[in-house]
Amino acid sequence: MRFGTLTDRYLARLIATPLIGTLVIAAMLLTLDKMLRLFDFVVSEGGPVSVVWRMLANLIPEYMSLGIPIGLMLGCLLAFRKLALSSELDVFRAIGMSYNRLLRVPYYYTIVLALANLAIVGFVQPYARYAYEGLRFELRSGALGASIKVGEFTRLGKKMTMRVESSRDGGRELTDLFVMTQTNDGKSLAVTAEHGQFMATDDPDTIILRLRNGVLVHDAPGFKEPRVLSFVGHDLPIDLPRMETFRQRGGRDLEMTIPELAMVAHDTRTPPKARSQYRAEFHFRLVEVATMFLLPMLSLALAVPPKRSSSALGVFLSIMMLVTQHKINEYAASVAALGRVEPILALWLPFVGFSAIVWWMYRTTAFVPGGQPIGALERAFAKTGSNVMRWLRLARSRKVPS
Repeated sequence: MRFGTLTDRYLARLIATPLIGTLVIAAMLLTLDKMLRLFDFVVSEGGPVSVVWRMLANLIPEYMSLGIPIGLMLGCLLAFRKLALSSELDVFRAIGMSYNRLLRVPYYYTIVLALANLAIVGFVQPYARYAYEGLRFELRSGALGASIKVGEFTRLGKKMTMRVESSRDGGRELTDLFVMTQTNDGKSLAVTAEHGQFMATDDPDTIILRLRNGVLVHDAPGFKEPRVLSFVGHDLPIDLPRMETFRQRGGRDLEMTIPELAMVAHDTRTPPKARSQYRAEFHFRLVEVATMFLLPMLSLALAVPPKRSSSALGVFLSIMMLVTQHKINEYAASVAALGRVEPILALWLPFVGFSAIVWWMYRTTAFVPGGQPIGALERAFAKTGSNVMRWLRLARSRKVPS
């Protein structure tokens, strides 16, 4: 019992390092890829840069739901691969520890991570997705207080035009301004100023443009000539246009929690087409979480290379199998959402097939003496590698002058 406990702790440490590292690297890569596109989108919409970090924060749950299965797979696989290459796995087998016993710690990780992933895809991600779409809406509608584009004439409402030559402090301090306003009774106001700054007021529909060191030209139908006024400070009220309110959460299936999807999918008042979409999304999330319980067996089957071999084909194949399974689920969900196939059949039949493949691979490794589920692929991979090395040596020898 004491030895088994120490083995469990040792295996837990081996799994934790690559698991955490994979999660961090996957999240960073996905975030960096999305960050560039978000910067382009925010800049093109004239919004503040700070909104990029808020949008990325709302995308983290989605990235975590993708990274957790990959992290679990690589964590278990690299841990068992290290045991196999150092012959520690043979020692554990020699003292009577079966593969089933060695899978105890990986399944502890799996249960915890599967529950965490279920909470993310079932409850956290829908709210984060809704918040992300809300930020996109506010950027497009200008409700975030989009910054004035430097060097261009910008219309604020129907009666005001503004041009700013330059800005500082992230758009808070404006320099060399020109503002032109008109009213329905024919009055007009033209203002030039050296500096300006937007100020909030108690009225959410009105802001103040505080101008410094400028000239004001006021004209009206009753004036014989426009009035010109030089000023040190002048506050110009600006009426913000009314913004359309954002829709309620749940307008899309990605913004619904799992209980909400189940309720709407079985509601007879839901249109048949929408019901297929909700059911497909519901089963897709469950299948993605259920697949995680197959990963410890798959990682063990692919982690043990042939004797006297250090081939990493199993690592590559594990990632390919997991990504392929995910893409098959996405395609099945899209077909089921169109109503062409029953969602249960479209999503759970591939899962049953994947489960059968994983069980066969694990059974071959654990219960067949000398069993190697990817032995043929390993031999082909090794032969291809030796042929490539032979060709490189031959090409190098031909380049050597006689």
